[in-house]
Amino acid sequence: MQQLDERLLRLARTRGHDAGAERAVAGFSRLGEHAGLWLAIGGAGWAIDARRRPAWRRATATVAGAYALNTAVKLLVRRPRPQLPDLPPLLATPTQLSFPSAHATSGFAGALVYSRLGLPAAPLYVLAAALAYSRVYLGVHYPSDVLGGAAFGTALAAARFPRRAAR
Repeated sequence: MQQLDERLLRLARTRGHDAGAERAVAGFSRLGEHAGLWLAIGGAGWAIDARRRPAWRRATATVAGAYALNTAVKLLVRRPRPQLPDLPPLLATPTQLSFPSAHATSGFAGALVYSRLGLPAAPLYVLAAALAYSRVYLGVHYPSDVLGGAAFGTALAAARFPRRAAR
């Protein structure tokens, strides 16, 4: 599994790279730091949709909770971030812990809960996947970190925000 992870990481780190693309992807990736973009979406929903304000509050709290639990899991798992000597990471990270990806966890939790509140699912999941992939492109996560984070975020959000309770 580790060999496949490293091969896929190396592929992502060597395809579609030039200085402009790397700057753009790094800037885009920063939107997902500390679940910021996902918390902003929830805050906007809460502010705009007064009728369903309690549901938006619960959805946003779910995203925040997924981010917090992700941090706890990282401390338990303690998987180090990728180290490819010839391809160093393209940005700094707050910790040297890699699994699961917080961008993927918060993104997929956000995509699920906000789509259950009526936002279009496809753009939310495209955004979550793009933010998650940006972490591999930038060399700060293995692909399995992202897949694990996506599964973790989805499971947490589905448990906390079941379809029948969303509306």
